[in-house]
Amino acid sequence: MDVMAAIEARRAVKTFDPDHVMPEAEIRALMEAATLSPTAFNIQNWRFVLVTDQAVKDAIRAVGWNQAQFSDCSLLVVVCGDLRAHARNPERYWRHAPDAARASIVKMITDYYEADPGARRDEALRSGGMAAQTLMLAAQAMGYDTCPMTGFDFAEVAGIIGLPPDHEIVMAVAVGRGVEPARERSGRIPYSEAVVRERFPSPGSED
Repeated sequence: MDVMAAIEARRAVKTFDPDHVMPEAEIRALMEAATLSPTAFNIQNWRFVLVTDQAVKDAIRAVGWNQAQFSDCSLLVVVCGDLRAHARNPERYWRHAPDAARASIVKMITDYYEADPGARRDEALRSGGMAAQTLMLAAQAMGYDTCPMTGFDFAEVAGIIGLPPDHEIVMAVAVGRGVEPARERSGRIPYSEAVVRERFPSPGSED
């Protein structure tokens, strides 16, 4: 599917075929695409917990306002961020770079993130959000529907998936075969409000 067509076609689908089983080869292809998402300094700080076991999906549904997407999807991806990715052998992120460039960039990575826990968390959220969008568009191109989800108890889900203390949950994405079309788009703000050229108007201006 053309990428522009995938962007247009992607919708948050709420009802999935609970009997559909996603082949492992398709799961691998989908997640390989997700790992092509960009990250600052190439630290690849996203982590993806793939949930296909029905009991685990049901447990997440129980702490997710009983939303059927959690348990009826073929694959539930819990997108997480590794808050210590910058310190996990960062030389490997730049192993194909010239030695001098690699040494310089690795020093920037460690100096910046080690000193600023807020930056580590912010970066994890940004990276995870971009990866989730890549995952959803790739799924659309593969003929699957998706639903991005944050309506769950993050602490409870962290316990269910055994989230390490130096990781953060970003969101979840349900993937599967939709059995009902998405609802009509409920309302988009005008282009002129969403898109600003050069700078925001000054307060009190008529623009």
